Amino acid sequence: MQTDIVYRLVLASASPARRALLTGAGIDAEVVVSGVDESAVEADDAYSTSLALARMKARTVAAALPADPGALVLGCDSVLAFEGEVLGKPADAQEAAERWLAMRGKSGVLHTGHHLTGLVSGLQAEAVGMTTVHFADVSDAEIEAYVASGEPLHVAGAFTLDGRGGAFVERIEGDPGNVIGLSLPLLRRLLADMGVPITSLWRR
Repeated sequence: MQTDIVYRLVLASASPARRALLTGAGIDAEVVVSGVDESAVEADDAYSTSLALARMKARTVAAALPADPGALVLGCDSVLAFEGEVLGKPADAQEAAERWLAMRGKSGVLHTGHHLTGLVSGLQAEAVGMTTVHFADVSDAEIEAYVASGEPLHVAGAFTLDGRGGAFVERIEGDPGNVIGLSLPLLRRLLADMGVPITSLWRR
């Protein structure tokens, strides 16, 4: 490991929740939105889909940045595996409502793909975080009000853990950060695989 390199993290995601997780962990990430067409990725399962999207986001942003040996680009993407389907963001309010009618009182597995690329070194590390989510048996009125709030239209699986949707999640099995959009323990392991301690990214 080269100790003279000053590392910085570039987050290839527009998600304010992911950025907030990093900020809370002492990492001031630079945000560069990839602008990739997520519909271009076709995979059979949530694991492969989330990882392919994360990889595409990170590599797209890395290709557009000027060379910097300390720059590490992180791509993340979340999808929900529910009863054999792979659910990203709902297309509209009607789809969000239909999903909640199907999900209430049941469980799904939230997959978040993480892909880390060293801009100059070319080193890469990737993994998928998986967290089981148990949804509350919410009422029709609660679903209607939640969809009307607009929140479920902008997130994978049509729910959040750190927003209004948190009241509709009975419990989870796994890392809560992974459900919000980024697993900090997983990020630490990926950084370590590339020879970079996560403490080197902490703000001074």
